Amino acid sequence: MRYTPVELRHVRPGRALLGYKRPEVDRVLEDVAESFEDVWRERGELTDKLEDVEKQLDGVQQRETLLASTLISAERAAAEAKDLAKREAEVIIAEAHQEARSIMRTAMTERERLFAESRRVETLLRAALGMVEETRGERPAATDLADALASPLLEWPKREDTREFQRVSEPGSQPGGDASAEGEQAAPGEAPFGGAPLGEAAQLPPVTEARPGEDDGPWAGRDFAWG
Repeated sequence: MRYTPVELRHVRPGRALLGYKRPEVDRVLEDVAESFEDVWRERGELTDKLEDVEKQLDGVQQRETLLASTLISAERAAAEAKDLAKREAEVIIAEAHQEARSIMRTAMTERERLFAESRRVETLLRAALGMVEETRGERPAATDLADALASPLLEWPKREDTREFQRVSEPGSQPGGDASAEGEQAAPGEAPFGGAPLGEAAQLPPVTEARPGEDDGPWAGRDFAWG
């Protein structure tokens, strides 16, 4: 049978012949009741503390579970973010490589175009310089040609006067008379009007036709043809 401190204080043992002394028994019961009451009170306090600890333990366990799940979620999110960042980095690197290759191809194409353009310009410049040098070389030739054409016309009267003087000075010649057949006809290979021999005239420098837009001096726009 279980007793409480109050029940121990109200216990009244029965009387018997030659039994224990009642006052001593009552005093022992009172001491036991007080001690039991202290133990009972302490037991209640410990029970309350145990309940509090159990509640705290439940809260800690819940927080631990929450932290564990949060940690797992964080690790999963970190792994996903890492994978995503890695994929994005690979995409960015691939796009950068592709863009770099495109820029290189464009640069090489532009370089080839510039080289071709520079070669074309160089060719045009060389052609222009050649035309300038050719034009500079043709001007003296044209001047020589003009001198060659004008010289017989300018010297013809002088030569005719000289021939007339020679005919008059020769014995048997008649002043003012007709010249002999040999004097009237030009010698073989000699140009009319006392000009340069035909063989030499055929060796005159060639004259090219002036090109449109070129400045050839006083001979610009004229065509020279030799028979």
